[in-house]
Amino acid sequence: MSGQRIFAARRLLVRTADKLMTTPLTRWTWQGLAELAYKGDLPDFRPADRDAVREMMTGRYLLASKLIETGGASPFGVDVDHPEWWNNLQGFSWLRHFRDVRDPGERLFARTLVLDWIGREGKFDPDSWSLMLTAQRVLNWLRHLTLLLDGATPEQAKTIQRSLGTQVQSLRVRAPMATEPVEALFAAMGLLGAELCEPEDSSNVELRLAKLDALLASQLDVEGLHKSRNPRVQLSLLVELSSLRRAASNHSSPTHSALSDRIDRMHEALDALTLSSGEPVYFNGCGQVPHDVLVAVQANGPSVPPRSRILGGYGILRSGEAVVVADSGLRPPPGYDGEAHAGHLAFEFSHRSELILGSCGPAPLDMPETRDLFRQAIAHSSPTIEGEDAVPVSGKGSGQRVALPAPQLDGAEHSLLLGSAGYAARFGVEIERRLTLIGDGMTLVGQDRLVGKGGDPKGRLAIRFHLAPGIAVHAPVGEGMRRLTLPNGEVWSFLWEGGELHEDDSVRQSAYLGFHRTTQLVLEADVVPGFEIGWILTREQ
Repeated sequence: MSGQRIFAARRLLVRTADKLMTTPLTRWTWQGLAELAYKGDLPDFRPADRDAVREMMTGRYLLASKLIETGGASPFGVDVDHPEWWNNLQGFSWLRHFRDVRDPGERLFARTLVLDWIGREGKFDPDSWSLMLTAQRVLNWLRHLTLLLDGATPEQAKTIQRSLGTQVQSLRVRAPMATEPVEALFAAMGLLGAELCEPEDSSNVELRLAKLDALLASQLDVEGLHKSRNPRVQLSLLVELSSLRRAASNHSSPTHSALSDRIDRMHEALDALTLSSGEPVYFNGCGQVPHDVLVAVQANGPSVPPRSRILGGYGILRSGEAVVVADSGLRPPPGYDGEAHAGHLAFEFSHRSELILGSCGPAPLDMPETRDLFRQAIAHSSPTIEGEDAVPVSGKGSGQRVALPAPQLDGAEHSLLLGSAGYAARFGVEIERRLTLIGDGMTLVGQDRLVGKGGDPKGRLAIRFHLAPGIAVHAPVGEGMRRLTLPNGEVWSFLWEGGELHEDDSVRQSAYLGFHRTTQLVLEADVVPGFEIGWILTREQ
């Protein structure tokens, strides 16, 4: 049985078990085991915004960059068709904005929202009580428990503590039934946070640390990158892990040291996949992330000089103030590939604070019908044949896994070589891409070559370059080039040899800011073994 089928069978089994554990007949037992008064507070290093507090008090909730006006009604009673906004609301990460408030009315408002959630959502619901949302909510309530209990009546305090305990108990009961690896990690983090906040007995902290460390070790590669290869997942885990590491600093042990070292490697991996523009690359489901949270997380990691390297199937070039991150197309293992993209030979390129070439990003969550479209190779700065993926990630043929050529890095020359696998059977060739930074990062040189693999060569090669938002394209008369003017005023020249160029529309999708209309440059040529297209992107002085 293939890995994909084994994972699907296990998922069906644990979902059945989870349904049994969440029936009304069994849920009542959670309450009896939840009578515990937790103490606060877990550390929260994320930035707070007082303006956000004032906006919420007027009924304006800006979550995931989506503004919803409730007209004074409870946000938990509003029907909103925006999954990211709803997830942010249910996870309570916005409680951090109330962290430093001193006004009694503002503190009362935060407590009122929590009590309102308990009144509306306090009973189990499979959506609002998912393992991930429950763990996030538990951790955020524990971070700000003093705020929530300060000024509360005895009955209100008891209600909050009882709900918190019930949610913790639900994590204990349901954690073994997690169907997704990331859900299991969040449940483990939520339980460690609760253990660290127990008022008297901390004897199980070491056990919780060991379980979290073992689970994390199983989900990371040797260099600290989550096996989903998704930088957004990496960031969301580090938000919680950095806080828990600090909270557990008094529990010195070899286990804590091992977990701390693992978290450091995760920081280094996230930093490696972050461009000089300050945003992680848009690969494997990662789109725009909250920049202030990213900066706060990175400030809690080790200070390691950036370098060119191979990391989890990504090739990274750094020279001067330029960064290139290219994807070999390595498919995440079964269970980790739910958001995998066809990123074979795709790359993103930034110089200083400006993104120059990128990817379209993940599909909008409120447009699920476009999900597969945004996962295709054509949504990346990559070469394709007949617009098809080398190895499909959705639809027909999506279950297959092929052995990819390992990316080869020449650090001294700032050069990276990647190869495709999956085109030969259909088109008689594979694609080889070489990327080289020269001139202290002021010039990026690309070479895309067709390698014959026997059979009948056929098809049309297309090489796409998705430009970043705000870049203006000019075609000087009589010159075989394009001039790109960046938002900061820098001008870069794009030159090519061996293909026909045309411009087309593109988009840069952000879960936080929506669609940005952009432009893509497309080089095309017939498939001929040994044929090569060369191109150069260089900054004009």
